[in-house]
Amino acid sequence: MFKGHCFPKSIIVQAVYFKFRFGLSYREIEELMAIRGVKVDHATIQRRVFKFTPLLEKEFRKRKKSVKRRWRMDETYVKVRGKSCYLYRAVYKQGNTVDFLLTKRRKRMSAQSFLIKAIENNGRPVLVNIDKSGSNKHAIRIYNKRSLSKIQIRQCKYLNNIVEQDHRFIKKRISRSLGFKEFESARRTLSGIEIVQIGKEHLLSKRKSAFKAFYLLAS
Repeated sequence: MFKGHCFPKSIIVQAVYFKFRFGLSYREIEELMAIRGVKVDHATIQRRVFKFTPLLEKEFRKRKKSVKRRWRMDETYVKVRGKSCYLYRAVYKQGNTVDFLLTKRRKRMSAQSFLIKAIENNGRPVLVNIDKSGSNKHAIRIYNKRSLSKIQIRQCKYLNNIVEQDHRFIKKRISRSLGFKEFESARRTLSGIEIVQIGKEHLLSKRKSAFKAFYLLAS
């Protein structure tokens, strides 16, 4: 994965981790790395984030533990070039993330794409709690009809507070940046943030650090 690069794996992974864990700008990471004795341009860090995030996500999917079967599903908006894109997310009762998907539009097909992705990666839930969103409800009904499933739909906004609170964690990580200029860049950055958030829960015991869990993905 890291063969042929100017810096060793430990340096590259550390810089990428800083971006996802602390919501720093690329110039701030460049300064932080310089303090640690590593001279690397912020544009180089950005390219490494763009390149390695899909590879790290692929490894994470292989090692991720199974999740609970009662989900809470919701979406929030993220600005890309000043326009709203929509980040679909699902968590289970304890607040741990099940899956996520960034889409350009908020509609039934987007909700359906997310539901299919989440089920393919994590297995079929027995119940999905949603708010009053018609698109989410319709997506689950269509999935049930086509796959002859019986996923129970529960519409209770109060019970979705967990996933709404979890949205704030993501927003906090991106609030200090200048915003996303490209959809693919936004998608990869948000994937990395999600991996860091849920990686420790799925890869290591609670006594280990989040960085250790993230670093293991590159092993």
